[in-house]
Amino acid sequence: MTAHEGAPAPDTTGPTPPEQMRRVVLASLVGTALEWYDFFIYGTAAALVFNTLFFTDADPAVGTLVAFASFAVGFVFRPLGGFVFGHIGDRFGRRTTLVITTLIMGVSTGLIGLLPTYPVIGIWAPVLLTLLRVCQGLGAGAEFGGASTLLSEHAPPARRGYYGSYAQTGVQIGLVMGTVVFLLVGFLPDEALYSWGWRLPFLLSFLLIGVSLYLRLRVAESPVFLRAAANRTTVKVPILRALTRYPGSFLVGIGAHIADTAVVYIYATFSVSYLTATLDQPRWVALTGVIAFGVAVILLQPVYGALSDRIGRRPVNLFSVVFTALFAYPFFFLLNTGEPVVIWLALLVATTLGLAPMIAVQPAFYAELFGAGVRYTGFAASREIGAAIAGFSPVAASFLLEYSGGDPWLVALMMVGACAVSLVAFLFSRETREIDISAFETSQGSIVGTGRARSGGAG
Repeated sequence: MTAHEGAPAPDTTGPTPPEQMRRVVLASLVGTALEWYDFFIYGTAAALVFNTLFFTDADPAVGTLVAFASFAVGFVFRPLGGFVFGHIGDRFGRRTTLVITTLIMGVSTGLIGLLPTYPVIGIWAPVLLTLLRVCQGLGAGAEFGGASTLLSEHAPPARRGYYGSYAQTGVQIGLVMGTVVFLLVGFLPDEALYSWGWRLPFLLSFLLIGVSLYLRLRVAESPVFLRAAANRTTVKVPILRALTRYPGSFLVGIGAHIADTAVVYIYATFSVSYLTATLDQPRWVALTGVIAFGVAVILLQPVYGALSDRIGRRPVNLFSVVFTALFAYPFFFLLNTGEPVVIWLALLVATTLGLAPMIAVQPAFYAELFGAGVRYTGFAASREIGAAIAGFSPVAASFLLEYSGGDPWLVALMMVGACAVSLVAFLFSRETREIDISAFETSQGSIVGTGRARSGGAG
């Protein structure tokens, strides 16, 4: 342990006042939305334009594969972001860390919009693009864990699932924002789109940095962290303690994030490429479908979060992952009809009944896996390792589609496999909604196994 510098914090034993709680929700919602807007627009650009702008030596199919590979690089570096910024968050505060990640994500995304393309500078174009994607990955690796931790530690215990779900609402708002912007620039003539139009979504990030910083600087630090700092019990090396004290939680955290990471990028990124390049659908059909499911998921996040406060995190997790696996083959069958309304229906059903409940529960579920002293690090690092494993789903799906001659059945099988991994993680986890997350340490191993978790015990 190490002493936390500064005067003892004020009393933090009482609940967060309603006005401050609303401010925390707004800052987490907007900040997360803007940061994940930055992360998601890269995936849409990879599906639509990067194959020809930055990888023009390749034929279209191979170019798309390479573009998705550069998209996946961000996932490789997300665990590193979780380790590094999780350490800062557990040592020096949740809010401070979120301010840093806002700057990293916003600046790196804006710079992508200024990059010269392959015809101008050759091989340096994809190299610089990939380096900026690495920076996006570092920022994204800390963003969700930090915003979710801050929300969960401010929230009333009986409504932790509800309030925590707003972090995921922000992620989906970011997805919709990015898709809407690309839908609008997609109406430009191809010459304008490929020359300057594609840059606009990235350059917009420079303007969004200020909004996010303004909101986050007005939010109070987590009362749980302030209590630990006042008691001089912050952990010197959080990742080491997280791995030794909570190995079961860490493994569950990795496995729990495999399914939703794999399928969300199948729905939001690979499907755009599949519909436009393989099924020859207009761009607006694919992008409208992504927007429709994103809006539906946004509306459902608080609903599923509140449901998890009533029936528990575990039942919601189990239902969503099983439904997603069962719907994988019907999903592609419906896409292959080529009918826009049926395509939109497929995306809506897949996400509102499968993806939405799975991700709504995550902020509270992950926050409850670890004690307060290592929560940010354990949350961010374990979740982002899962993201790194499953973040290659668009490039893997593109490869499997090519291998199968354009038939998506192998892609559906991959989705089922990802769901099976998360199902095992959820089956090995215990119910966590009654856990006291203000405790600095929690009982070793209590989230692994079966049965009902005791109040005050997790990990």
